[in-house]
Amino acid sequence: MKRRAWLTLGAVVLGGGGIAGYAVASPSTDGAGGPAERPVKVYNLGLKAPETGERELPRTETKQFSLLGISWTGATKKLDGKAQVRTRSVDTGTWTSWQDLETDADPVEDADERAGARGASEPLWVGPSDGVEVQVVHEDGTTSAGLPSGLRVNLVDPGVTAAEADAATEPAAYAEDVTPSPSAPSPTATTPAGPESNVPEPPIVSRADWGADESLSPDPSEYNTDVKAVFVHHTAGSNDYTCAESASIVRAIYAYHTAPAPNGNGWNDLGYNFLVDKCGTIFEGRKGGVDQPVLGAHTYGWNRESAGIAVIGEYTAAGASNAALTSVARIAAWKLGQYGVDPASTVQLKAGATQKNLAGTSFTSGTSYPFSAISGHRDGYATECPGNSLYGQLPTIRAWAAGPVQGLKVTSLTGATLSGSTYWTKGAITVKWSTTTPGSLISKFELLVDGNVVTTVPGTATSANTTLAAGSHKVAVRAVHQSGRTTPPTTALTVVADTTAPVFATTPKITLRTGTVETAAVPVTLGWKATDAQALKQVNLVSPTTATFGPTITSSNRTAKSGAASTWSMTAYDVAGNTRTSSPAFTPLILQETSATKSGSWTSRSSSSYLGGKSYSSGTKNASLTWTFTGRSAAWVVSRASTSGQAYVYVDGTKVATVDLKSSTTKYRQAIWTKSWSSSAQHKIKIVVVGTSGRPTITTDGLVYVK
Repeated sequence: MKRRAWLTLGAVVLGGGGIAGYAVASPSTDGAGGPAERPVKVYNLGLKAPETGERELPRTETKQFSLLGISWTGATKKLDGKAQVRTRSVDTGTWTSWQDLETDADPVEDADERAGARGASEPLWVGPSDGVEVQVVHEDGTTSAGLPSGLRVNLVDPGVTAAEADAATEPAAYAEDVTPSPSAPSPTATTPAGPESNVPEPPIVSRADWGADESLSPDPSEYNTDVKAVFVHHTAGSNDYTCAESASIVRAIYAYHTAPAPNGNGWNDLGYNFLVDKCGTIFEGRKGGVDQPVLGAHTYGWNRESAGIAVIGEYTAAGASNAALTSVARIAAWKLGQYGVDPASTVQLKAGATQKNLAGTSFTSGTSYPFSAISGHRDGYATECPGNSLYGQLPTIRAWAAGPVQGLKVTSLTGATLSGSTYWTKGAITVKWSTTTPGSLISKFELLVDGNVVTTVPGTATSANTTLAAGSHKVAVRAVHQSGRTTPPTTALTVVADTTAPVFATTPKITLRTGTVETAAVPVTLGWKATDAQALKQVNLVSPTTATFGPTITSSNRTAKSGAASTWSMTAYDVAGNTRTSSPAFTPLILQETSATKSGSWTSRSSSSYLGGKSYSSGTKNASLTWTFTGRSAAWVVSRASTSGQAYVYVDGTKVATVDLKSSTTKYRQAIWTKSWSSSAQHKIKIVVVGTSGRPTITTDGLVYVK
């Protein structure tokens, strides 16, 4: 059974489980444009303590706020139950769902010395809001338990800095009856520089730049001897903030931590040494110099030898962004590097309090215990902070901070072609790679050729260029972490640089082939042979049409238009990208039967099925037709049928073939016999009728030749 006790702000509405209500905020602008400069404001709303378990506020108006927390009487007293809040958005006017407050915040180490010190929750960023409800939910089932003694809700408006107001469009005046905090005093002394770190310092937004009101922390800074470890925290609250709001969140947390009780924690400064938002921006926290071992108030019992880094947001269910993890790793590595501490190491820390951590490990004040140099808040104190998900990301932060670079691999090699396991290039290549370690933690990358560094690029680079000399090479990449730790080179790639173009051992040429002859499409065979000193990749036909052939192909059946010269252009490619082009021109011509020299008896026939509409037929034995031409390839064109006879073919006076024109089906314009030569020359083709018994007739449709 749950018992809810309500803290109510604003107009009172009676409910069965307690008293509920809300407060309405005053406007923060006049509606004329962007916000005007205004100071940070902290105020609280408390409860009277009647004898009943129910307590209520008188009707009031709540000023606009963006961060809140609760506090109660007793600095070391634990809250009995789970505190939850919900707020009303200024922008939408809608109420959020109930959100848990983290109430296991570290106690103040010198609580006994602080007058009015109170227990308090961690602050919760809710964004611009104008109404709030608070409830405490008990799990013990009792009915007498009321709200904790002295429970108050603390509200913070982070204000608007002059720089933020200047950046806004048409800033408006701000009417507020809360007394503003005085301006920050000018510094009067200079803190000497801290020790040099063994890694670069990341960019850090200074207190002045995020708008710290230094009058809120007038006490001088305290310093430790060194920094042996860093504790990682989360601030809790929403992760839906925009990174433009981050400075406001830091100001609000600062005000919550420093506001005197009962308005806030009453600390002398912001508790964390550094804060990091989800976009990776690092903010200076507690004053005293980012390069100094400033004593913080972040991890109870362990502040004397450590620094605290808080990631803005709540990371129980969801992990922190890579940008945030990267910046935590950078600031942790830099801070630890000032004192020669390896971020991946284990260090000894002396307990400042007797207590247990979340895992139940007991610590005794004055005794030293082992900690990871980068630890979570929960490792030192009994708290869920920094959330289960962010805590699970600490090994990644340690690895990124300590090095060496992780996950280095070559992702592509451009300017080269992979054939088998070897890359081929004409010389200029670009090697691309990736890592799991962010580039801002990497000092440099080195491009290695045959084991030697030929190119060095910054750690943020993802590629490098080089030009290889002719021959075979081994190419690899090596990474150097900002710590100086070097990642072994990637597996070497074999890259052969080749600048020699392929050659055509046989120049492309066309020869006539058998098949059906059309005026616009004479059957031809395109032949060639390309070779390369290293490795031929392909041969492309560029004109009069296009085609791509593998390295072992040397011929292709095509067609060519008769009567017109055509350029047969081919380009050979080797695997390195070198090319050679050959572009010979050829003209197929059709010689009609009427252009032949006749002997014996021949009859002219007319039909649209014949070339030119006519043909010659003869069944007279030894009747002949002779064509004379100058060319490099020839084809005899005939008509064929079941009654067709045979003919002898003579080339330059020599009988070379006996051709049978018989066919089971009737066919016209058939190139039935072909002959080709290595070069163009004058030739005579003579056709002689055999006079085959029972089917003596042959029908000739002309001769095609290529010049």
